[in-house]
Amino acid sequence: MTTNARTLLTIITEASIESKLIHEIESLGAHGFTITEARGKGQRGVRNADWTTQTNIKIEIICTPDTATKISSHLQENYFQYYAMIMFTHEVSVLRANKF
Repeated sequence: MTTNARTLLTIITEASIESKLIHEIESLGAHGFTITEARGKGQRGVRNADWTTQTNIKIEIICTPDTATKISSHLQENYFQYYAMIMFTHEVSVLRANKF
């Protein structure tokens, strides 16, 4: 079994900007992503998904380290000031590296 190193970039943010983020993430080089609903509590209070406008999403992208840096830099510069958003990365090993 041969594995290849990639980066898992996780973004947790407001669902209201999902469409815009998807377009920008793809234009910055992501080949794909997974989006799930997310609930929790943080600095901006409880996000419990009771209202559509208050829900959070978690976007997971497996990509090259360079692509993860491009996406995270862009989001930090353009969204952190205006939206509830956190990001973190992990190094992951993938099988079918050409998919990422």
